[in-house]
Amino acid sequence: MRKQELVAAVKLSTGLTAAQADEVVSSVVEQITNALARDETVTLVGFGSFRTKLRAARSGKNPSTGASIAIPASHAVSFKAGEKLRNLVAAKSE
Repeated sequence: MRKQELVAAVKLSTGLTAAQADEVVSSVVEQITNALARDETVTLVGFGSFRTKLRAARSGKNPSTGASIAIPASHAVSFKAGEKLRNLVAAKSE
């Protein structure tokens, strides 16, 4: 599902106009992004939690030359699915 499909689904389920639904979806994404940038965890009960994790520095290999390279530490976004979401996905695979 792409953003415009999500906007259309929000429009249908809420009765908002397309412009209002787009504004709502954009605002939610912006608020989640801003919270993660502030290193806060975003928890949507039943859906899941977004948080940032620190990836430690490590060594790796350049795939084309095989030379050893240093990979610096970095931050990454992590998502952990909530119980309701996990159960729905698990039921789909049965």
